[in-house]
Amino acid sequence: MNGFTEIIILAAISEAVWEHLKMIFTEGKFNINRLGAILIGILLCLATGANFLEVVGLPTKIDYVGQILTGLLISRGANFIHDFLTSVNNLQQYTRIENINRRNRE
Repeated sequence: MNGFTEIIILAAISEAVWEHLKMIFTEGKFNINRLGAILIGILLCLATGANFLEVVGLPTKIDYVGQILTGLLISRGANFIHDFLTSVNNLQQYTRIENINRRNRE
């Protein structure tokens, strides 16, 4: 994976996490359900070691950071994760094709 792809993936994760965290307080009201989903997602990832960043080839210097971010992502639900993983996969495929095309031109 090249630096461009990594930056796009990190930007997408950052936006997704921030948008999700903002939902804890909506219209000045505390949403206990959203907080519960976040805590469960993080707990599951810490307990299992699930780390999306490692899966896509972006190991973190602090192990649990990737697990916490993964927990925040999965707490958004299966539909979100499916769409997110599809987008990341498409980006990785595009990058591979571009790298092959670049090598063929050289």
